[in-house]
Amino acid sequence: MIDALIIGSGPNGLSAAIRLAEAGLSVLVIEGAKRPGGGTRSEEVTLPGFVHDICSAIHPLALASPYLKSLPLSDFGLDWAYSDAPFIHALTPDRPVVIQQDLESTLSGFGKDGKTYRRLMQPLVRRWADLMDDFLGPFPFPPKHPLLMARFGLSALQPAAGLAKRIFQTEEVRAAFGGLAAHSMMPLSWASTSGFGLMLGVLAHAVGWPMAKGGSQHIADAMVTYLQSMGGELQVGAWVESLADLPKARFILFDTSIPAVLGIAGDSLAPSYAAALNRYRYGTGVCKVDFALSESIPWKHPDYARAATVHLGGTLQEMEISEQAPWEGTLSEKPYVLLVQQSQFDHSRAPAGKHTAWAYCHVPLYSETDYSGCIENRIESFAPGFKDTILAKSVRTAVDYQNYNPNYVGGDINGGVQNLRQLYTRPAARWNPYRIPANVPGASLYLCSSATPPGGGVHGMCGYYAAEAVLKDAKIRK
Repeated sequence: MIDALIIGSGPNGLSAAIRLAEAGLSVLVIEGAKRPGGGTRSEEVTLPGFVHDICSAIHPLALASPYLKSLPLSDFGLDWAYSDAPFIHALTPDRPVVIQQDLESTLSGFGKDGKTYRRLMQPLVRRWADLMDDFLGPFPFPPKHPLLMARFGLSALQPAAGLAKRIFQTEEVRAAFGGLAAHSMMPLSWASTSGFGLMLGVLAHAVGWPMAKGGSQHIADAMVTYLQSMGGELQVGAWVESLADLPKARFILFDTSIPAVLGIAGDSLAPSYAAALNRYRYGTGVCKVDFALSESIPWKHPDYARAATVHLGGTLQEMEISEQAPWEGTLSEKPYVLLVQQSQFDHSRAPAGKHTAWAYCHVPLYSETDYSGCIENRIESFAPGFKDTILAKSVRTAVDYQNYNPNYVGGDINGGVQNLRQLYTRPAARWNPYRIPANVPGASLYLCSSATPPGGGVHGMCGYYAAEAVLKDAKIRK
């Protein structure tokens, strides 16, 4: 009998596997796809020699994660590449808002909003590691750092659009904060969206926004190699449809979506828990395009080439419209587009002289529409001549994303909407959200995917806390 069996090999599943292997348990990870990694896979999807990150591309959370940063992944082939600036917000083609890692250098370009931005960010940047200890976990009660969390919470629980308009005076800083908050994939009028803007802004100044050299796949590959060095095993190309498909194990962990838990565990789930899972909500989807380019993006303003991540968002008002539209089943005329130009800073991504680009916008859940034309037009408006540089492209609609990875239900890459209702009570309101109440003779079930706190992102903390729940139940202290 295996001690622990993990279904799914995303960062959370691999983190759970590694933590359990570190404690001395025998571990098997079963992955349905041909390669491990979940949201951190990389492939040549356009032309030979062009390496594209299929989902996640920029990884501040991996550096800030209390668990991932403790692992010796650099000894197993993982290295990071940084751009000159963590990100740039594109207000207009001629008005880039540059966010530099050094806080003081950033403030120098913020004019009359500089002092306000410092008051908001500096106390959190100074204690970023303590902040992440509480933020990246289950509901922190009591928090390890109560005064710090109280300071964070006073701003974090507010709607991002409202906070930005209230405390900032300039269009540039309002838009830059809104662009950060729009990573939440929720309308900027919703409560708690400021928390996403604050967290990502703090990490931009504290650790930067790096990318994995050679592709995000190297994150998963390093984790798998480390797991195997401790005796853990990985099986790929094996889709699990029911518990009967699995070898016997004392502990079974799901790095899967909620529908997959319902489908695999079936009638073994406690009825009240199954009912709660059926009420779980997903948010918006994404439509993403990977480009193979003949040259670097011909930005109208040269500063846009300084950052790996560019938010093509425009004004705060334009982003408010853009992020509300998918919830109403439409796409705005000027969609907020997240763009990453990895090969500008990691030359292993493309043949010499050539480049890659990665871009997506938020779209209605389960959308089958190809919005690549809208994305290209948006990029072209900030970089005239961009379309002429396209050698090839690969498009994934929201439905394509679910077909590629069933964890992305309806194209939702966050594993479920992260509003106040589901931020810390995902997937159900339980004291321990990682334990699955079920009747399975000889086995205990756990959920370790982004459908548990702290939700989406490459940080591995969902898997870590699920593994800690296993160790507590098994009365293992290592």
